[in-house]
Amino acid sequence: MARMWMALLLAAAASPAFAGIPAEQEDCLGCHSDPSETFDLPSGEKLSLGIDQEVFAKSVHGDTLRCTECHTDKTADHATGELGFKNRREVTIKYYEQCKGCHFANYTKTLDGVHFAVMAKGNDKAALCVDCHGAHDISRPGQPRTRISKMCSSCHAKEAAVYAKSVHGRMAETTADVPVCTDCHRAHDTTDPRDGALAMRTPEICGRCHTDEKLMSKYGLSTKVVDTYLADFHGMAATLSKGKKHGPGVRLAAVCTDCHGVHDIEKSDSPTSGVMSANLQKTCAKCHEGASESFPKAWLSHYEPTPQKAPIVWGVMLFYKLMIPFMVGGLVLQIALHLWRVVVNR
Repeated sequence: MARMWMALLLAAAASPAFAGIPAEQEDCLGCHSDPSETFDLPSGEKLSLGIDQEVFAKSVHGDTLRCTECHTDKTADHATGELGFKNRREVTIKYYEQCKGCHFANYTKTLDGVHFAVMAKGNDKAALCVDCHGAHDISRPGQPRTRISKMCSSCHAKEAAVYAKSVHGRMAETTADVPVCTDCHRAHDTTDPRDGALAMRTPEICGRCHTDEKLMSKYGLSTKVVDTYLADFHGMAATLSKGKKHGPGVRLAAVCTDCHGVHDIEKSDSPTSGVMSANLQKTCAKCHEGASESFPKAWLSHYEPTPQKAPIVWGVMLFYKLMIPFMVGGLVLQIALHLWRVVVNR
């Protein structure tokens, strides 16, 4: 008999439905334990009132927060069964600021993001905390990483579909080496890509991965892409334009995404890549109207001049590297000798 009771106690303790849920939750979950339980809102939408206990227990809040720490308002009248919401979106907006009690640093970042700016202008469909992280099923960010892109696709379906077909999107399914949405756009203080500021930051953003020697050696890619870009005319112009904003369609300088694409980035030798030699003329013509077939040949791409690759350019660079120090050194020597003679002849 004692063994039977012990077995029952162990089974109850191991039950995943209540694993990790604070004891205070059980009063709420006693009623809100049926995931199919709903409430009919005036808008005609159905608001789910049931919580999947197993899902909630596995969430990051399952063993740390009580229901009343988030549901602090008196909107729900349990005596009359009334809710003070017209539609589901009002519910989301109502609980949006509850997150700042624990996550104040990330909450303040959202105030500088494009989503908050759009919401402040009256667009109630702009993404809020719950839209991205979920409500009762919140998992740790980036677990798995592919969940991030799928989450963004709920609003940005067109961009997500293009990204999924790109070299980054295809590889994201099998490795964490490639970027997902938040790696480029950031998470809470998401930048508005339409004013040009994000474009000017792309050399820095792309450089996080493409200057990592260990990562690039894994795929046989050069780590000199940022250095060679910053050394040419495009890179210098972009550096001078950094921090400036411009309207849609206005280019201050060509950056990574102007040539390689944004969400549709492909390998440089792919037939659909904008930097494939057969496609370069068309790519250059985006900024250089009327660019001829030979126009791209004036660009060294991301190659560094060598005696084998662009020997004339390499020779000119070597000439200046030797000549400029010689001339400056000679000028300094002449001035020094002149001053010495002035001192001696006094």
